[in-house]
Amino acid sequence: MGFIIFSSCNIIPFIMLVFGKVFMEHPPKKINGVYGYRTNMSMKNIETWKFAHEYCGRLWFKIGRALLIVSVAASFYLAPLGVNPQGAGITILVLSQTAILVASIFPTEKALRERFDRNGNVKK
Repeated sequence: MGFIIFSSCNIIPFIMLVFGKVFMEHPPKKINGVYGYRTNMSMKNIETWKFAHEYCGRLWFKIGRALLIVSVAASFYLAPLGVNPQGAGITILVLSQTAILVASIFPTEKALRERFDRNGNVKK
C-alpha cells in the first residue's frame, strides 16, 4: 500500500520534472498535434513553438521540483493514516497538483503574448 500512496502522490511532480527537462533541452522539432505544449499561440510558427517549450519547460522543472518536495512529505504523512483519510489526502493532493499544472498555461501564454504579436512575429 505504501508504494501506491507514494507513487500516487508523486507522479505529477515527477512528470513535470521529466517533461520540463525534455522541453527545455530537446523541444519537439516540428509543430504537431500530438506531443508538446500545444496552444493556438504556441503553434503559430517554429519560433513561438520553441519559445513556448523552453519557457514552459523551465516553469515545469521549477514547479515540479517544489511540488515533489511537498508531495514526498505528504506521502510519508499519509502512509500511516487509515484508508479514508489516505484517499481524501491523495485526492486533494493530486487535484492541487493538476490545478497547478494547468495553471502553468497562463504565465506561458502571457510570456508568448509579451514576446510575439498575435500573428507570431517577434515584437519590436
